[in-house]
Amino acid sequence: MHDARVLVVDDSAAMRALFCDVLEQSKNVVVVGTAASAAEARDQIAELRPNVVTLDVEMPGMSGIEFLEEIMTTNPMPVVMLSALTQSGTETSLKAFELGAVECFPKPLKATPEQFAKTVGKLGKIVIAAANSNVRDRPRHRAPKAESTGAGGYAPNGKIAAFSTSMGGVDALTEVLGHYPKNCPPTVIILQTEPALAEMFIARADKDCACAVKAAADGAELTPGTVHIAFNPGKHVIVEPGSPARLRMVERDPVEGFRPSATLLFGTIARGGLPAIGAVLTGMGEDGAKGLKLLQAAGCRTLAQDRGTATVPQAPAAAVEAGAVDAELKLEELAADVLGQCGSAEG
Repeated sequence: MHDARVLVVDDSAAMRALFCDVLEQSKNVVVVGTAASAAEARDQIAELRPNVVTLDVEMPGMSGIEFLEEIMTTNPMPVVMLSALTQSGTETSLKAFELGAVECFPKPLKATPEQFAKTVGKLGKIVIAAANSNVRDRPRHRAPKAESTGAGGYAPNGKIAAFSTSMGGVDALTEVLGHYPKNCPPTVIILQTEPALAEMFIARADKDCACAVKAAADGAELTPGTVHIAFNPGKHVIVEPGSPARLRMVERDPVEGFRPSATLLFGTIARGGLPAIGAVLTGMGEDGAKGLKLLQAAGCRTLAQDRGTATVPQAPAAAVEAGAVDAELKLEELAADVLGQCGSAEG
């Protein structure tokens, strides 16, 4: 794993100092420079050759989003966007993911010193993961709705699809769900990201995708045509067997540091003897690896996003190294495999 060599770009001297102080306390992170504008950052990138840039959205002259687009077009590299989690901020964050940002990090502008330290303390782990990420060489465009591709109808066979993802997950899910037909397999997804960003992503996906995309809710039935996305950091999501199976939101301690936990989700599906397919997509950490192993032992097919193309390969790599993966696939192949396992095209 490579150390992170970070360039901090923010027009506020106070914010530059705060983020530099936090990052310099993180192991395996070196702040190689700072910049107050896109013009300064352009020169610093050429001179200092950082392997990660943290980039503020609001800057004088060229905005952070405009500069991100320039970077990803001319000199692709890992970029972590810094944005306030307002309505406009979350919309901007989704745009940043489309342009190629590795992650969008919330700037705690109205927080106590303790809350600020806790929130920003996550930044060190994020920039290390970013330094070891696979960066796209061009922006990814949203996949067309499945109904517009001429694929015909789709008949689910009763299997449940379960995914987990974190860093890079918004981008990965945009592609996978873009291939989902209207009558898609019943699907439950754990998305580890900021709740405000998850809510905005769900609203957009529900509008853009052929299927329905909803926030996971206690008692929700797992029926064809709906994707349920769990993101509440205060609750786990599990699957309760039945006809149909239902989601349950439960308040328990984190499992190996994660809540909601993919390992717990996968494990409840396996213990319930439910026909399913499980997949670990791009993300940090090892959440989901042990649960995927339980699904595999229960006779379910298990997948991981290809480590060579996953934005952040840590989570897929952990699942592969645990011997829990039947196949390692690129996103388009993974979506096709899930749909093939969980149903068939008609006509």
